[in-house]
Amino acid sequence: MAISTPRPRLKSPVSGAAPARQTATSRVSGRTFNIVALIVLIVFAIIWLIPSLFALKTSLTDNGTAALGASAILSNWNPTLASYASYFASGTIWNWYIASAITSVITAVLTVFFASMAAFALSRLRFRGSNTVLLLIILGIMIPSQVLIVPIFQELNALSLLNTYWSVIFPQVPAVIAVFIFKQFFDGIPRELEEAARIDGAGLWKIYWSVIMPLSRPVIAAVTILTFVGVWNNLLLPLFVLSNPNLMTIPVGLATVQGSFGQRYADIQAGAILAALPLIILYLIFQRRIVEGVTGSGLKG
Repeated sequence: MAISTPRPRLKSPVSGAAPARQTATSRVSGRTFNIVALIVLIVFAIIWLIPSLFALKTSLTDNGTAALGASAILSNWNPTLASYASYFASGTIWNWYIASAITSVITAVLTVFFASMAAFALSRLRFRGSNTVLLLIILGIMIPSQVLIVPIFQELNALSLLNTYWSVIFPQVPAVIAVFIFKQFFDGIPRELEEAARIDGAGLWKIYWSVIMPLSRPVIAAVTILTFVGVWNNLLLPLFVLSNPNLMTIPVGLATVQGSFGQRYADIQAGAILAALPLIILYLIFQRRIVEGVTGSGLKG
C-alpha cells in the first residue's frame, strides 16, 4: 500500500517578506526613538549647564565687574580666584564643612537604620493594621516640612537641644520616603530566603541583619546618598535651631555671609560652588549605585 506524503507548502513571496519588513520597520522606529531621546537629553543637559557655567564664570570674576551685570561678566576674560581665596582665608568655611559633614553622615546612617527596620516590619511581618500604618506613613509625604518647624523648635527647646548638632540630626531622621523606598525593595526579595533562614533557626533580627540587608546594598547606597544630599542642602531647619557660628552648616553660613556681602555677586557664587562641590564629587562616584537603588525599588514593588 503506497503511503502518500503531504506536499510541502511553499511560502509566497508576500508572506515570506512580511516578517522581514516588520523587523526592519521596528528597527527603524527604535533607532528614531533613540535619536529623539538623545536630542531631548542634550537639550535638557544644555538647559541645566548654562546656569551652572554662568555661576562658575561669575565666581571667577572680580566683584566690581560682576556688579555691572551679565554682559560685563561674559565679556570679561580675566579670571581671578580672589573670591575663593577670601573664603579660605577667613577659615570659617572649614567649620561649615565639618558641621555639614557631621550632621549629614550621622543623619544618613540613622535614617538607613531606622527606615529599613520600619520597612522590614511593613514588608515581612503580618500584623493587624499594617495597611493602615503604611497609609499613614505615605500620607506623611504630603505634609510640608516647613509646617513642622515651629513644633520641632519648641520640642528641641524643651529638651535643651538647641545649638547642638542633635537639633539638626534628630528631626531629619524620620524620613517617610526612605521607608517607602526600602519597603518597595524588600517586597521584591523572595520569601523563600526568609523561610530557609527560619528553618536554620534564625530569628527576626538575624533575618533582617544577615539576609535582607546584605541583599539590599543598592537601595542602602541610594537612600544614604539621597539623605546625605538632602541634609547637606537643608537651610530652614539649621537656620532656626543654630545660632552658634561654629556649628553652622554650609547653607546657613552662606546665608549669613550673603546678607553681609550685599552686591558682591562673585563671592556669593563662589560660596555656592564651594557648597555644591562635595555633592558633585559624591554623585559622580556613586551615581551607578543611586540609579540601581532607586530603579530597583520602583520595579520590584
